[in-house]
Order: sequence, then structure tokens, then C-alpha cells
Amino acid sequence: MGGHHSSHCEPDWEAIRREQERVERERREAEERQRQAEEAARQAREAAERAAREAEEQRRRDWEAHLAAERAAQAAREEAERIRREREEAERVARIAREQAEARAREERERAERIAREMEEERKRQQAAAEAARLAAIAARQEEERRQRAIEEEVRRAKEAKEAAEREAREAAERARRAQADREEVERQLKSGIQPVVMPTPDEMRAAKAKVSYKDGVFHFAVAGVAGSGKSSLINAFRGINNYDANAAPTGVNETTLEVTRYTDSAHGEQFAWYDVPGSGTLKIPDWQYFNSQGLYVFDCIIVLFNNRFTMTDQAILTNCRRFRIPTFIVRSKSDQHILNLMKDMGYDPDDEESDREQFYKAARDQYIAETHRSVQQNLAEAKLPDQRVYIVSNKTLLGIVKEKSPKKVIDEVELLTDLHNEAYRSSKVAFGVPRASVNSSRSL
Repeated sequence: MGGHHSSHCEPDWEAIRREQERVERERREAEERQRQAEEAARQAREAAERAAREAEEQRRRDWEAHLAAERAAQAAREEAERIRREREEAERVARIAREQAEARAREERERAERIAREMEEERKRQQAAAEAARLAAIAARQEEERRQRAIEEEVRRAKEAKEAAEREAREAAERARRAQADREEVERQLKSGIQPVVMPTPDEMRAAKAKVSYKDGVFHFAVAGVAGSGKSSLINAFRGINNYDANAAPTGVNETTLEVTRYTDSAHGEQFAWYDVPGSGTLKIPDWQYFNSQGLYVFDCIIVLFNNRFTMTDQAILTNCRRFRIPTFIVRSKSDQHILNLMKDMGYDPDDEESDREQFYKAARDQYIAETHRSVQQNLAEAKLPDQRVYIVSNKTLLGIVKEKSPKKVIDEVELLTDLHNEAYRSSKVAFGVPRASVNSSRSL
């Protein structure tokens, strides 16, 4: 039994070896896993350290970028401040330069004004000296004449008996000559339509004003001239209305105005009044009596209107207006009709489409204007009146300007409206206003 027990208790060395190999293998595997874990931990530490270093480096770079941005911003602020200071300095320098330039300009202007005043004073001194010299010369001449007359008187007294008859004959001949000259002068004045100087009495003046409804604060325009010259149509154009309108001044081939007629201007309320004066030739009144008989001396301004020719009545009106110091305007109407007639005389055929209308119109217009100016200038010179402008107008064109229709064929219509307007406001009888007449857009007075 003892031997059997020994055989059964012997260790299984193969199993033990295998167990030991398994344990050794597990140990080695555990060590390998530990080594791998330590390697992984080491790599993790290194990665963490590397990440920390990279994070620190990134933080450093960010901080440096921040500092760089701060420095750039500071530099930008300093540059902006420098530019602002330079701009302020430039503005200050420019302001100083401008003030200096203005001061120099002011000094130059004051110097120029001072020189102008000195020149004007010198001119006045020279004028006064010339006047004094002229008066001295006149006084010397008069004194010489007085001495000469005294000498002649002494001679006359010495020879009085001998020369009495001759002197009487000379004086009689001189009186006859003067009487003849005076008679010829009166005849010349009557033929020229010049009325003798007859000033109206205060009662006549009041009556004439009452007759035409004269009002203070209103500027009164009278349109006068020979019959058929287009006075009523001109007044309608000034008022901006057509001849066929209900409140228009009556027009016609024959003279339709037999007494002074008053018309108001709706565009200006009570500031202006227009008067249609009967044309000479329609009343049994001589030309030289026309001015006083119609009471033209009460008007503030007189428009002398003519159509084909300048008459003695027109000359008489202008002469008397100068005596009464009444502003006058010489106007020739119906220019469109006259120019068309001249065009036809030049060969223009309105039915011929090939006719160059613009060329004919320009030639006829220039001729018409030149002939009108020459005729009026000649008539004024013959009447011993100063040269005066003549306004050449078409009532149709004038009406178009007043209605702001901008007509193309304008001659003197705009200037006539402007000058009449200025004359009215220059008189201070109405409130001042700006003339509205212009080539493209105009209104009546």
C-alpha cells in the first residue's frame, strides 16, 4: 500500500511546467501591458507637454499680436492726431491768408475809392477854375463892351445931330426885321404843331384830373397819337387781354375812341391805369391845341404811338411834354404787318414753299428797323427836339410776352415793358417791384 501511495503523490511536472509557463506568460503580458501603459502615459505626458508648450507659444504669439495691434492703433491715433493738427494748421494758415487777402483787397478798394474821390474833387476844382475863368472872361468882355459902349456913346453925343436921322432909320429897319422874324417864327411853330406855352390854372388842373379819375398812388399811362395807329390794341396788349375780350378797349379800322377812356390793369390792381386818348384828326382841334385840349398835362407818362409816319401832332405832344416834364416813350406799332409788306416787296411769295422765309424776314426786319430809326431821328431834328429812342413793337408779340407764351420774333417789346415798368416805379408813386419782363417769360406792367 505504501508503494501505491507513492506513485499517486508524484507531482505532475508537466502540468506544473505548463502552469508556470502560463503564469510566466501572463506575467510577461502584464509587464508588456504595463510597459505599453507606461509608454502610452509617457506619450500622453509628452503630448500634453507638447500641447502645453504649443498653447503657451500660441498665447505668446497672441500676446505679441495684441501688443502689435495696440502699437498700430497707437500709431494710427498719433497719425490721425498729427493729420488733425496739420489740417488745423493749414486751415489757420488759409484763414490768415484769406484775412490778409481780404484786408489787402479792402485797402486796395479804399485806395481806389480815395483816388476816385480825389480825382472827382480835382475835376470839380478844375471845373470850378474853368467856370471862374469863363466868368472872368465874360466879365472882362462885358467890361470891355461897357467901355466900348461908353466910348461909342461919347462919339454919338458928339455927333448926335448928324447921326440922329441915320440912327432912327437903322432902328426902324431893325424893328421891321425883328417883326418879320417874329412873324416867320410864329408861322413856323404853327406849321410844326407847336402850341404856345399856355400853363393850365389850378382850377383847370383839378378839372382835368377829375375828368380822367386821377388818383394819388396810381401811375397813369396815356397812349396818344393819330387816328388808326393802334392805340386801343396796344392798351389791350399791355393789359394782357385780346381785342375780342369783354373788357377790352374797342378797336376797329376807323377811330373808335372819341373821348379819353380809362382802363385798369387787372394784373396790378389799382397800381396802374391806362388811358386811350382820341386820335388827332377825329376831333375838330388843330394839332397845336391837341395837348391842352385833351388834358395830357395831368398824366404821369405819355406813350406817343405812330404807325406809318411821324406827324406834327406827335411833335407837338413831345414838345409840350418837355415843357411839363412828363416822361415820354415813342412807339411804332404794327411792325409785323410792315415787315411782311417789305418781304413781299422784296419778292417773298407766301404761297411758294421754296421761298426762304427766314432770309426774307431778316432782311425786311433790318430794313424796317433802320428806316424807322432814321425817320424818327430826322423828324425830331426838324422839330428841334433831342434825339430819343423809338420802340418798334407788334401788338400780337407784345400780348404773347405779357401772357408768357415766349414768342420768337421779338424786337423791342420786352425792353418797352421793362422801361415802362422802371419809369413807373422810379416815380415812387407805386410800391417798388422787380420787372417781370424777360425774353422767355414776361408779364405786362
